[in-house]
Amino acid sequence: MSISSSLFSGISGLSTNGNAMSVIGDNIANVNTIGFKSSRTTFQDVLAQSVATSSGTSQIGRGAALSAIDTMFQQGSFESTSTATDLAIGGNGFFIVSPPSAETDYYTRAGQFRFDADGNFINPEGYIARGWALDRNGNDVGTLQDIRLNAFTSPPEATEQVTAITNLNMEDTSNSDSLFDTWDATATEPIGDSAYGYQTAIRVYDALGNSHDVTIIYDKMNAASEYNAAGVDLNNSWEYIATCNPGDDLRAAFAGTDAQGILMRGTLTFDATSGALESQSAFVYGGAGDPTDPANWVAATTFSPDGYPECTAQFVAGVDQPVSVQFGTRSTNGVWTGGAATVADVATDGLPTSSWEPQAMTSTQYASSSTTVYQTQDGYGTGFLESTSVGTDGIMVGHYSNGQILNLYRVGLAKFNNQQALTKVGGNLWSATRESGDAITGHPGENGLGRISPNSLEQSNVDIASEFVKMITTQRGFQANSRIITTVDDMLQELINLKR
Repeated sequence: MSISSSLFSGISGLSTNGNAMSVIGDNIANVNTIGFKSSRTTFQDVLAQSVATSSGTSQIGRGAALSAIDTMFQQGSFESTSTATDLAIGGNGFFIVSPPSAETDYYTRAGQFRFDADGNFINPEGYIARGWALDRNGNDVGTLQDIRLNAFTSPPEATEQVTAITNLNMEDTSNSDSLFDTWDATATEPIGDSAYGYQTAIRVYDALGNSHDVTIIYDKMNAASEYNAAGVDLNNSWEYIATCNPGDDLRAAFAGTDAQGILMRGTLTFDATSGALESQSAFVYGGAGDPTDPANWVAATTFSPDGYPECTAQFVAGVDQPVSVQFGTRSTNGVWTGGAATVADVATDGLPTSSWEPQAMTSTQYASSSTTVYQTQDGYGTGFLESTSVGTDGIMVGHYSNGQILNLYRVGLAKFNNQQALTKVGGNLWSATRESGDAITGHPGENGLGRISPNSLEQSNVDIASEFVKMITTQRGFQANSRIITTVDDMLQELINLKR
C-alpha cells in the first residue's frame, strides 16, 4: 500500500467528521424548534485492503465512512400555553396535515394550530390538520378529512320537555274554585296574584329559536273544585294549569278566547305521610270544539318515551310542538287506566289514573313555604361559537353562546412501522416513503397512538449538553485526521528529498 493511500484515509475522516459536525450544527440550530427531533450520526470503517506480510495475508483499513444519520424520536418536554388550539402528543404518533386543495399528506409533531378566516384548522405554514367529523354522540362520521368549520352557529332546538320540581306549602288554603275558569286571556293580566297559591316560570324555545315563558300555576283544591270527586283527598291535592303568554299561543281554536295560553291542566296528589308526589292527572285540549268548555279537555292522549304526559303548543304558526311536563312522577305504562275521559266527567267518573312511579327528584308538599326546587327544559335558541377546546382523546368541541357544547371533530394521528424511513421536507414536516410504509391512522390514545395534551407544545428533544460534548469529540476527530494529511505530506517531502 502506497504512502499516498493514507491521504485518502485522512480525507475520509475529514469528510465523515465534517458531516457529523453538520448534523450537530443542525441539532443546535433547532434547539428551540417546536416538535423538532434531533439526529445522530454513526460511522463505519471502509472495506479494508489485503496486503502480504511475513506472517501471511493481513488487512489495512482505508478510512471511515458515514454509516447512517438516524432521527431520534424520543419525547420532547411540554411547554404550557394559553392557546386552546396548541396541541402536543404524549407518546407515539404524528399529526396529519395537508396543503389546501391537495391530496398529499404530511406528518408533524408540531401542534401550533389555529383557525383561519375560512374556518380551516391550520399550522403556521397554512397546512390543514386532518381528522374525523363527529355527530352529536361523538361518533365518527365518514372518513379522514380536513378539519374545517363550515358553520359558526349552533342551530336552535325546540323544547320537548319541561321539568318543574317544587315544594308546595301543605298549610296553604284554596284561593279559587277553578284556575281554568279564573284565567282570562282577554284581560291585561290573565290571572291575579290572589287567585292562586304558587307559580313557577320556565323559559322554553320554539323551532326558530324564539324564547317563550311557560308558567305553571298551582292552587290547593277545595270542595267546590271541578276536580273534586269520590276518593279525592282535598288536604293533599292541588290543581295546576301550564300556561304561556296568550299572545304567544297561535293555536287557531284558541284565538280570542278566555282560554288562550292554557296548554295543560290537571291535578297533583301528594302522599299524606311522606309528602312526596304520588300521582297526577293531565288534561289537554282535544282539538275540536270550544276550548273554554271542560267537555273538550280530554285526558292527555300521548306520553313522552319516559312516561310524562304531553301537551301541544304552537308558538310558530302551523307548527305543532309537543311538550311533556314533568313534576317528578312518571307513568310506567303510558296509559290511563280509568276515571273521567274529560274534565266535565270528573265529578261523576273520578280522576283518570295511571301506574305512577316517583323519580329521584320529585315535587313535595311539606309544611314550609312554597318554592321551586329545580327546573329545566331541553331546548335552546341560536348560539354563536365563542371558543373551541380539544380533549386528551382528540375530540374538539365548540362552546356556543347559547350554552351548548357540541362535538365538532376528532383530531387524527398517524404512526408508521418504520418511522426512521420518513423523509424530512422542512417546516417541521415529514413525508412517507416506500421504506416507511403507509401511515396507520387512528384515534389519539388508541392502538398504540399517544394522547393529546391541549394547551401545550412539544419542545425540541435536543440535549444541548450532549451536543456540545459531541461537538468537542468531533472537532478533535477532524483535527486528528487533518494531522494525518500533514504528516503524510511531510513523509512524501522526505521521500522526494532522497533525490538531490
